[in-house]
Amino acid sequence: MPPKQSGDSAAYKQLKQDIAAGTIGRLYVFHGEEAYLRDYYLGQMKAKLVPAGLEEFNLHTVQGRDCDPKRLAQEIDALPMMSPRTMVLVYDYDLFKAPAGDKEALTALFADLPDYVCLVFIYDLIEYKPDARTKLAAALKQQGAAVKFTRQEQGDLVDWVRRRFRALDHDIDSELARYLIFLCGDLMNGLISEIGKIGSYASHRVVTRADIDAVATPQLDAVVFQMTDAIAAGNFDKAASVLGDLLHMGEPPIKLLSVLGRQLRQLYSARLALESRKGSGYVAQLWAMRSAYPAQKLTDAARRFDLNWCRMAVTEAAKADLTMKSVSGADGEELLIELLLKLANTKPKTGIA
Repeated sequence: MPPKQSGDSAAYKQLKQDIAAGTIGRLYVFHGEEAYLRDYYLGQMKAKLVPAGLEEFNLHTVQGRDCDPKRLAQEIDALPMMSPRTMVLVYDYDLFKAPAGDKEALTALFADLPDYVCLVFIYDLIEYKPDARTKLAAALKQQGAAVKFTRQEQGDLVDWVRRRFRALDHDIDSELARYLIFLCGDLMNGLISEIGKIGSYASHRVVTRADIDAVATPQLDAVVFQMTDAIAAGNFDKAASVLGDLLHMGEPPIKLLSVLGRQLRQLYSARLALESRKGSGYVAQLWAMRSAYPAQKLTDAARRFDLNWCRMAVTEAAKADLTMKSVSGADGEELLIELLLKLANTKPKTGIA
C-alpha cells in the first residue's frame, strides 16, 4: 500500500475514501508529478468498477490527440455490459486549450454525465493549468474533482521504501533508505526500479550501502555532491574522475555547471548558517528542501569549508557561467575543468566548527 499523501488535499483524501467505500464519482482530473501514486489509485478504481475480463466493453481509453466532445460523448454513451458502470480514460487532453465551442460542449457534457460512467482526464505528459474564470472550470468543480498527486514527505517515503524491500525479502534501515532517496530522487516511479535492481543484487537479507552504490543510478545532483565531497577530502583525482564520467556520459557542460553552481551556492549558505549558529533546519527552509536529510548532508559538508573558500567557489562558478553563456566559441568542458582546478588548488581551512 502506498504512503499517505502529504498536505491537506481534500480531493485526494476524498478519492481514497470513495474508493474504499465503493462510492467513486463520475468525473475526475488526475494530475501531478507523482505518477506512481496516480497509477496506483487509477488501478484501484478500475478494480472496483470494471469486472475482470470485461475491460473491452467497459473500459474505454482515448488519447488527447483523438479527443473532442463528439468522440467523448460516444464513449460516455456506451452502456456497461454485465457491470453497473463503465470507465472512460482520457490521456493528455488539455481541457482549457480546447476551442471555445468545444469548451461549451464539454461544460454541457459534464453537467449531464450518466450515473454509470466514471470519466477521468489524466495529465501525464502535459501540465494541468486550469482557468478558474471559465464556465468549464466551474463545471469541473461542481460535477467532479481535480486530484493532484505530489511528491511524498520524507517519513512516508522512507516507510514505503522499507516496505518495498520487505516485499523482496530484504531489510533496509531508515538511514540507508534516506540515502537511497537522496541518491536517486524522491519520485516513486524512479525509486521502484532502483529498489528492484538493488533487491536482485543484494546477496544478504539486510541491504548495505555497498549494495546501493554498486547498482543504483544516482541523479545528477547527488553525483555533483560526490565531486564537492571529494574536493573537501583533498581527493582531486576522484573529483576529476567524477567530472570526466559525467562528460563522457554526454551531460552538457552548461547543465553540469548549473548544477555545480547551485550546489556551491547551497554550500555557501550552509556555511553562513553555521557562522550564525543556525542548523540544518534553517538550510532546509531556505532552499525549500522537502526533507532534512539533504540539508543535514549539506551542513555536514559545510563544516569542512571555510567562509572564504565558499565565497571564492561561488564567485568562480559565476565567472565560468558568464563566460560559457556570453563568449562565442567558449569551450564548456575546458571551463569546467579550469573551475575544478581552481576549487581543488585553493585548499579550504580544516577543523572548522
